Amino acid sequence: MEMQKENIQHFNFMGMKNPFLLKNMGEALKRIIKAVNEREKIVIYGTCDLDGITSVSLLLLVLKYLNADVEYFISDEVDDSSIKSDIIENHIKFLGTKLMITAGCGISSVPQVKLCKNLGIDVIITDYHSSEEILPETIIIDPNQKQCTYPYKNLTAVGVTFKLCQAISMYYEMKCVGKYLDLVALGILSKQTDVSGENEIMVNQGIYCINYTNNYGVKALLKINNISSVNWKSICELSNKMMRSIKNKRYIDNARITVELFITENMDRAEQIAKYLKNEIV
Repeated sequence: MEMQKENIQHFNFMGMKNPFLLKNMGEALKRIIKAVNEREKIVIYGTCDLDGITSVSLLLLVLKYLNADVEYFISDEVDDSSIKSDIIENHIKFLGTKLMITAGCGISSVPQVKLCKNLGIDVIITDYHSSEEILPETIIIDPNQKQCTYPYKNLTAVGVTFKLCQAISMYYEMKCVGKYLDLVALGILSKQTDVSGENEIMVNQGIYCINYTNNYGVKALLKINNISSVNWKSICELSNKMMRSIKNKRYIDNARITVELFITENMDRAEQIAKYLKNEIV
């Protein structure tokens, strides 16, 4: 662990910042290593906007690559950044969860984190919101939390998740983590936020990756939406279409279906989902 952390001090991933500059990254990595190596049940808890969906999909793909025992749950409320107690009690607990990792939410969910602790579930919060709440005995990765000196504060949910995946990839010597920037680009652009600094690097690299993607879901989206020229304009338009598809009246189903789109290993299935989502645009 220390050797990997030392190595990363000299690691420059396409001009991005060292992920270990994020407060608590070392602790988060250590807990994830334990869960992966001991085959503990991991559940990723995310939100149903495209930023949250790409975050969940990204972390799922990375952990599945490591043969982790991992599942996910998408919150059933639009634009919700908190964890729900009923979801923990009625779903997360019954999966036999030992570690829950949030994707872009949970920084203010004090009672819910305490509930998880009482149920024997460890929690890693990855978020990008600011909060005055203090989460007791919780591993938090958030550039906007107090005493975090990470130099770039405008990361979105999928940006923070990618920083976590960078750290994981260094420990497990994964050479392929950069290919997941296709999902990162879609997530960042969906927020219509500041695309400068590290966000700009991730979007630029993500658009490059989309040209050569091996993600069946992304390939299907390009095909079904007749995108032959992959550039900022076309990917921004695709991201906007995806948001409109997800936010239809069946948004929670569409959010889960979109996760399946991004993690499927079957091209025919991917094209079916992409066609369905295209028809959901209102």
